[in-house]
Amino acid sequence: MLQNVLPDQIRELIELHNWQQLARTRVGWPEYDIVAPEVADFMRELDKRDRVLFFRALPRDLAVEVFAYLDSDMTDTLLLELTDAETRHLLAELDPDDRTAFLEELPGQVTQRLLNMLSPEDLKEARKLLGYPDESVGRIMTPNYVALRPDWTIARAIEHIRHYGHESETLTIVYVTEHSGKLIDALSLQRVVLADPESLVQDVMDYSFVSVSAYEDQEEAVRIMRKYDRIVLPVVDSVGVLLGIITSDDVLDIAEEEATEDFHRQAAVAPLKKSYWEAGIWTLFRSRIGWLAGLIIVNLLSSGVIAAYEEVLAAYVALAFFIPLIIDTGGNAGSQSAMLMIRSLSTGDIRMNQWFRVIGKELIIGLFIGIVLGVMGLALGSLRGGVQVGMVVLLTLTSIIVVTNFIGMILPFILTRLKMDPAIASGPLITSVADAVGLLIYFGYAGLLLHMVA
Repeated sequence: MLQNVLPDQIRELIELHNWQQLARTRVGWPEYDIVAPEVADFMRELDKRDRVLFFRALPRDLAVEVFAYLDSDMTDTLLLELTDAETRHLLAELDPDDRTAFLEELPGQVTQRLLNMLSPEDLKEARKLLGYPDESVGRIMTPNYVALRPDWTIARAIEHIRHYGHESETLTIVYVTEHSGKLIDALSLQRVVLADPESLVQDVMDYSFVSVSAYEDQEEAVRIMRKYDRIVLPVVDSVGVLLGIITSDDVLDIAEEEATEDFHRQAAVAPLKKSYWEAGIWTLFRSRIGWLAGLIIVNLLSSGVIAAYEEVLAAYVALAFFIPLIIDTGGNAGSQSAMLMIRSLSTGDIRMNQWFRVIGKELIIGLFIGIVLGVMGLALGSLRGGVQVGMVVLLTLTSIIVVTNFIGMILPFILTRLKMDPAIASGPLITSVADAVGLLIYFGYAGLLLHMVA
């Protein structure tokens, strides 16, 4: 019966049990509410392996309809099959592209029931099979929350809270969902308890809530909770179905973990997944050697610049006195700018679409700082090497502050756009880049001005 209601392309894939290709097919299905009963009947005839892959290969909206047509015993069996060791092994053997197709978002209603069926120990593995990326909100959410319906009376809602509240992670906030599971409000327990028992839940609703997607990065959850001063945050899927919650305890752990990673990256150390004492010597060696070796290559640019201007340096030995001053000042200015941008981007104080305004502001600030430090450099240069050397130091400091300030500002934006941690742009990397740029500017001015004087 199923074969007669499907287009030839889909029917052929099903007959061949080519679930990989079926998972990639997102067009050609008939109306989901029409085909769903036949698909559900067909699923019952499949063996375990094919049933799991076939269900995973269905378009998300069709999977919702099919799931509704399965009886409770069948749905429970399917959910357990979706998460057992055999399924994990099966999916692990697929090509990366096929595995990505199979691990697309499950319907929210399926995810809800799945998370509530499993033990805390099984949840960790299940979240991977739900398709949530590493370090996403979906990997840390808990299904232990209390949800009400808008058409319930307050008396019924309170009775529901008494019955299921002991299983909830927190009772400070309770949620209101439609029968489809879509989140429509978040209410404080105080508002519910103080309301008239005969009134309806919808009478005390204001339809105002803050939520986070299960696919968002953990850091985004930290930012949202900080911005809106929340101690608990509901987690929803792409269509707004409530999947779980994350609490302030979870966020504190995330914030500490992310801050530690940022500190490591700022010091050119690959982030450690364990404490210092738990990490072995080989782990610590690998976390540090990569960046240091890479920075040596970057620093070769600085030695190359010095070698290229060897004759100028030999003719004006006084220039050597100011090399540490030039490269240190440029590195410090770049690091300052980078740290300001990294922090502002992470807290949401600056958004990605504001980069052009930030450029203008940082160029002006860099010019002012460069002029002030350049005047100081003019005095020092004149004392050690004469007015000509002083002018070289003046122009170099003014220029390098503007340039390295710009580099330190723009690198975090570029890294964020490339989906990389902007913390990489701070510390040793900026300093190494600023060294090469600073020396190039310094000897460029020296070669031009001192040659003209000669």
